[in-house]
Amino acid sequence: MKAVKISVRGKVQGVFFRASAKHQAKSLSLVGWCRNEADGSVLINIEGKEQDVNDFIDWCSLGPELSKVEEVMVELIPVTQGFEDFEIRR
Repeated sequence: MKAVKISVRGKVQGVFFRASAKHQAKSLSLVGWCRNEADGSVLINIEGKEQDVNDFIDWCSLGPELSKVEEVMVELIPVTQGFEDFEIRR
């Protein structure tokens, strides 16, 4: 198991990034959450099998069609195993 905190910067708000991230996370059987930040970035906490998390990080570099990702910062965090699903937080 692997858990990471991801900060995605660029044109990532108002382009269905969070909804697309949720779809991608579910397709990889990952759990956690994402939310828009006041600085225009999207923050994601996600955990699951190491390869699936790595695949999700790769996806974050592309994002959905309308996004323009400029930077993806990844930080390893402790695995909590407290999540049952992936949710969009407001």
